[in-house]
Amino acid sequence: MFFGQDRNQLRQVFFNAWRKHNAKQPLEPLEQVIANVIAMHSEYHQYFADENASLDQDFLPEAGQTNPFLHIGLHISIHEQISINQPEGITGIYKNLLEKHQDPHAVEHLIMDCLAEMIWEAQRNNAMPDQGKYMQCLSKL
Repeated sequence: MFFGQDRNQLRQVFFNAWRKHNAKQPLEPLEQVIANVIAMHSEYHQYFADENASLDQDFLPEAGQTNPFLHIGLHISIHEQISINQPEGITGIYKNLLEKHQDPHAVEHLIMDCLAEMIWEAQRNNAMPDQGKYMQCLSKL
C-alpha cells in the first residue's frame, strides 16, 4: 500500500489530503481518491477536521464506535483493487454488482464486508489473507 504500519502516519496522510481538498489545493492522484472517499462520508468529517482530537483517538467496536480511518482505508483498498483487477476478477464482480445496485458507494460497502472479514480472519489466525475465500464471499453477492 502507500504507507507503512504506523497508525499516526497513515492518519496524517488522510488529514493532509482532506486539508488540501478543503483549501482547493492541487491533489496528487492518491490524495484525490482519499478526499473523494472522505467527501462521501459526511458523518466522519468532524474527525478529519480536527486533527489534534482525532490523531490519537481510539475507536472501540465494543463501545459501538466505527473507526472512520479504517472505514475510509477499506474504501481506498477497494478502489485500488478494482483499478488493477487484483485479486483477479474483482473488477468484473464490481461491474456486475454496480449493474444490479446502481450505487457505487453501496456496492463498495458490500465488497467491504467481504474484505473486512478476510482481514479479520487473517489477523485472528495469524495468517496471510485468504484471497480465495475473499473471492468466494464476493461471488455470493
